[in-house]
Amino acid sequence: MLGRLHPQQGVTLIELCIGIAIVAVLIVLALPTFTAWLQNSQIRVAADAIQNGISIARSEAIRRNTSVRFQFTDTADNSCAIAVTGKNWIVSLDDPSGACGSAASDTAVPRIIQMRPASDGTPNAVVAAGQSSIVFTGLGRVNPVPAANININVTNPTGGSCAAAGPMRCLRIVVSTGGQVRMCDPAFASTDPQGC
Repeated sequence: MLGRLHPQQGVTLIELCIGIAIVAVLIVLALPTFTAWLQNSQIRVAADAIQNGISIARSEAIRRNTSVRFQFTDTADNSCAIAVTGKNWIVSLDDPSGACGSAASDTAVPRIIQMRPASDGTPNAVVAAGQSSIVFTGLGRVNPVPAANININVTNPTGGSCAAAGPMRCLRIVVSTGGQVRMCDPAFASTDPQGC
């Protein structure tokens, strides 16, 4: 009489190897897309942070009924200088040059309201602003009134080009002469609601 057949339990070594090979192929295929997504998310995070910082400066100017400034700086420590390509930003009542490392305070100059160092999640994002400082009046308007909208471009050359065929989706923050803030995509036509 033949022995009883027992149902197989577990997986064989060959089945395990095939499963690992399939997972490895899927990871290799998905890696470029995942890398591009990570680089694009740095652009989005930096642009969102800048837009929020400008909005904070404007709302604080209205709330306090006084001038409040949004400024890009080259560093976030006490050796800081105002720069149009700075990735750090500061919202303050006074010029923060040389005092960016100060604690937020309403009494000690430069009376920093809020700041954001570039190291907060966006190491590869590159900022190119039309001007390094935007001052809002108590009415929420830009002072002095610029001749045209202020454009702040956020790109990521590490991830690739921003052209229509490029892998990066670069963004622009536009501050109108009246103080309104919006984010747009320069790859779209100006007639498109997402375009600049």
